[in-house]
Amino acid sequence: MNAPHPRLRSPDWHTRVLSTTPRALQIQRFRIEVIGGPNRGQVAVADGEELSVGTAPTNDLVLTDSTVSRHHMAITATPFGFQLRDLSSTDGTFLADYRVEVAYIDAGAVIQAGESTLRFEALDEQVTQPLSELTRFGDVLGESSAMRRVFAALERVAPTDAPVLLEGETGTGKGALAAAIHQHSARAAGPFVVVDCAATPAHMLESELFGHEAGAFPGAEQARGGAFGAAQGGTLFLDGIGEMSAEMQRKLALALETRLVSRIGSGAPEPIDVRVVAASNRDLRPEVNADAFRTDLFHRLAAARVAVPALRERPEDVALLAAHFYRQAGGGEISPSDDLLQGLVRQPWPGNLRELRGAAERLADQAAEEQSGGRDESWPALDFTISFRESKEGALAVWTRVYVRQLVDRYGGNLSRAARAVSMDRNHLRDLLHKYAMNSADPA
Repeated sequence: MNAPHPRLRSPDWHTRVLSTTPRALQIQRFRIEVIGGPNRGQVAVADGEELSVGTAPTNDLVLTDSTVSRHHMAITATPFGFQLRDLSSTDGTFLADYRVEVAYIDAGAVIQAGESTLRFEALDEQVTQPLSELTRFGDVLGESSAMRRVFAALERVAPTDAPVLLEGETGTGKGALAAAIHQHSARAAGPFVVVDCAATPAHMLESELFGHEAGAFPGAEQARGGAFGAAQGGTLFLDGIGEMSAEMQRKLALALETRLVSRIGSGAPEPIDVRVVAASNRDLRPEVNADAFRTDLFHRLAAARVAVPALRERPEDVALLAAHFYRQAGGGEISPSDDLLQGLVRQPWPGNLRELRGAAERLADQAAEEQSGGRDESWPALDFTISFRESKEGALAVWTRVYVRQLVDRYGGNLSRAARAVSMDRNHLRDLLHKYAMNSADPA
C-alpha cells in the first residue's frame, strides 16, 4: 500500500502537526494503545516526534509478542502528518489488511503488527522540543529548524561521554558533526581519530582498529597500534559502521563491553579510554531485524541516536551554505550574486552538502578566472581523497560546464542554433545552463 502524497491531504493537515517558534519546535503529541494481543491494555505516549514499537528494550512501546520484530515499526510526526513506517519487520505492518511500508495515518487508525493490534490516537496537547539558538555547530552551518534541532540535541550530548550514532544520507555532514561533538566534549584536548569502515577492506579492519604485533600475519613486519590506541583519551569516529562484517561487529561489541582490546598476535588485552561516535548512511534498525547488524552493538552505539536531515529536508539552508562554500573557495575575496544563489537553491542536490559544495567551488573558480581576465580551462587537479566514482562525476561536471559555456558563447547565446549545431535538444541545453547556473542571451 503506497503512502498518499502529502499534497492530497486536507489544507490544514500540515499545520496541526508541527509548528516552529524561534527557540522551540511544537510537536503534536500522540499515543499508541495495544487493543489486542499479549500486551493488551499497554499504552505508550510520544515524548518527541517519533514513537517506536518492537520487542527490543530500546523501543518506546516494548511488546512481548514473539511475532513482532525487535524494531517493528515507527510513527513520526512530520510537517505532512503522522507517518507510519515499517522497519523491514519479519511479519509486516498492516492497515485494513494491506501490508504497508510507509503510510500517513489519521487518528483512530488500527494497525496490525504480528498478533498485536494497536490503535493510534492524536492528542490535544503538544510536546516542546528546544531548538539551538546558534546557527552553527563546529563547522556545520544551518538556520533551519531541522538543523537547529540537531544542534540542540548534540549540544546536550556532546559534553557527556555517551556514544553517539549519526544516521543520514551520504554527504549530509556526519563527519563534520562528529568532529564538532569531539570539539564540544571534555575530550577536546585529546585526539580525534577517524576510521572509514566502508572503505577499509574487511581483512584489514581488525588491524586498523586494534593494531597488530610484528609477524602476526604475512606482511606485518612491524608492530602497529590500532585506532583505539591512537584515540586514547579522545574520540574514535567509526564512519560507515553499517558496512562492518559480522565477525568485526562481534569483536567491536566485545571491546566496547569490556573496554579492552587485543592486538592481533597478542594475548594481552589493553584497557581503552575512548569515546565512540559512529555514522551510518541508513537507519540501522531494519539491519538489526534482518540479523545483518548485531543487536548488542547497535544498543551500545546508539545511546544517543541522531538523524541528520538531507539537504532537501532543509531547503532554507541552501543559499546560506552555497554562499559559504562559494566565499570559502574564493578565499573570501568574491561573493555570489543573488541570481547565482537562486539558481543553486532551485536544484535538488541529491548528493547533499558534498554536491552543493562541489558546485559552489566550481562556480567560484570560474568567477575568479573571469575576474582575472581569462578562463583557465585546463584539466582540474585530481583529488585522490575521494572515490573514483565521485572524482569521475566531478570531472564530467567540469567538462560539461566548459563545453556548454563555449557552445553557447560560440553562437552568441542563441540556444536554438547552438543546440542544432551539436544535435542536442534545445530544452536539454536550457536544462544544462540552469543546472550549472549559467545565463544565456537567448530570451526564450
